[in-house]
Amino acid sequence: MLFISPTKGKMTLEETFDEVVSYIEQRPREQYKLIIGTDSHVHLGSEVIFVTAVIIHRVGKGGRYFFCRDKQRFVESFRQRILFETSLSLDVASRFAGFLAENGHALLNVEIHLDVGEQGDTKELIREVVGMVIGSGFDARIKPESYGASKVADKYTK
Repeated sequence: MLFISPTKGKMTLEETFDEVVSYIEQRPREQYKLIIGTDSHVHLGSEVIFVTAVIIHRVGKGGRYFFCRDKQRFVESFRQRILFETSLSLDVASRFAGFLAENGHALLNVEIHLDVGEQGDTKELIREVVGMVIGSGFDARIKPESYGASKVADKYTK
């Protein structure tokens, strides 16, 4: 799994984690959120690009982000695509949570930003995907609060 940093280029998951920890340790007294969100976009009807974003937000003072692109064969079911987005975010969040626990940052707030909201086709999926996230031990955010998926990840799906 390779992530891309807009400033540092391609990085492994471990290198991405190290960058997140380094950013936190620059100003350890600040408040942070680790945000993970995934969005997808259908290309030419034959493949879907999934982008998972990892954002370390220094609350009120900016942040840094990294993203990973994954190409999959076309997924016909819209519901299946949203569930797959959620599972990609949960996979990355679980890996980061493990790293955080091993490195003294287990109390860092981890949010999963879901590309679903009260408006549009996704409203019927909210309970299901929010339940998946909360059941996995993470905080869930939906639109309009889910900028990790709907803004950052979305930027790299096209």
